[in-house]
Amino acid sequence: MNKSYITNSLALLFVVIGHFSSLPIIFSIGIFALSGAMTNLLAIHMLFEKVPFLYGSGVIKLKFQHFKESISVLILQEFFSQEKVAALLEKQQNSIDLSPVIKKVDLSPAFDKLVQVIEASQFGGMLAMFGGNEALEPMKSSFVEKMQDALVEITEEDKFKKLMSDELSSGHSAEMVFSTIENAVEQRLEELTPDMVKEIVQNMIRTHLGWLVVWGGVFGGLFGLAAALMA
Repeated sequence: MNKSYITNSLALLFVVIGHFSSLPIIFSIGIFALSGAMTNLLAIHMLFEKVPFLYGSGVIKLKFQHFKESISVLILQEFFSQEKVAALLEKQQNSIDLSPVIKKVDLSPAFDKLVQVIEASQFGGMLAMFGGNEALEPMKSSFVEKMQDALVEITEEDKFKKLMSDELSSGHSAEMVFSTIENAVEQRLEELTPDMVKEIVQNMIRTHLGWLVVWGGVFGGLFGLAAALMA
């Protein structure tokens, strides 16, 4: 059950009992509790909704653009800053295994280029005497296999990893990733409406705001008790 409804109902019950039973202390507790609970309930309502003639009400909708900008800053600076993206890329690059990619790469064009270089060199005539480039064709599969193994070994060397780390640390890759994230965030925020922002904030803090009404009634009742005793 709604905490605000329970608090206001109990306060109103104290008011009614105190009034009709001529019990000023009970009446004072009820009226102060009701005023405290209703004041906080109105304040919560004014936070999300515009109330005519009440300046400052509907602050969520009034500050809609500011909320969007704040959300953008929070996401981009606190979670996806360019420095954090660069650090993440640098950390991940140490665990990247390029061997599966290399094994799938077709290195046949590399072998064909090698044959063309031999044909154009001083060894071209000698090659022609032994059957031309067809004589090298049986070497193709062995060449591809050895080249793949060599590339895998290169990617596992510390020198290669350092070059990759330096490239990532240079900021170019991080800048590209950050730009992609920034554009995605801005595009999504552009789709937000004032009502959507109000609903997001309201859903996040609705439970906690309900306790403001409860404590407003409790402290109001205590003030009422103190006032009645002093009187």
